[in-house]
Amino acid sequence: MFRIETGVDKERSALLLAHLQDSNNAASPVIRAMRGTVEEREVPLAVWVLGRTDDLIGGLAGHTWGRWLHVNHLWVSEDHQGAGLGTRLLGEAERIAREERGCLNSRVETWDFQAPGFYRGQGYDVVSVIPDYPQGAKEFTLTKRLT
Repeated sequence: MFRIETGVDKERSALLLAHLQDSNNAASPVIRAMRGTVEEREVPLAVWVLGRTDDLIGGLAGHTWGRWLHVNHLWVSEDHQGAGLGTRLLGEAERIAREERGCLNSRVETWDFQAPGFYRGQGYDVVSVIPDYPQGAKEFTLTKRLT
C-alpha cells in the first residue's frame, strides 16, 4: 500500500536526487563517466558590462556543465542596445567556456518576443520550439558548436 503527498521536503528532495543519479549512472555510460570529474559540476559563469559609475549596462549569467555552456540570462539596457554589447557578452562567455573550460557546445532558451533572431545571427541553430510556453508565447531552444 502507498500514499501520495504534496509539499516541499528538502530531505526527500535530496533522496529523490540521489536515487535519480543512481538510476542515471546505471543507465548511461556517458553520465557514469562524468561522475567525479569537473564536467559533472555546474560551474557558474558571468560576464558584465559596467558604466563609468559601475552601473549595470548589460550582463550574461550562465553555467558550464558536461562540456556545454548554458546561457541562462543575457540582457543589455535599452539605452545601449544596438551597440554590439550583446554580441560581446556572448562572445566572451563562449570564449571562456571553450578556452578555459573545454566546452564544445552552447545552448540557450529564449522567447519569441526576446532574441531568437539575435542568437541565430550569432551562429545558433533552433533545435526546438515550444508553443504556448507560457500561453500566447513560444519558447525557442538554440544550440551552437563552439569548436
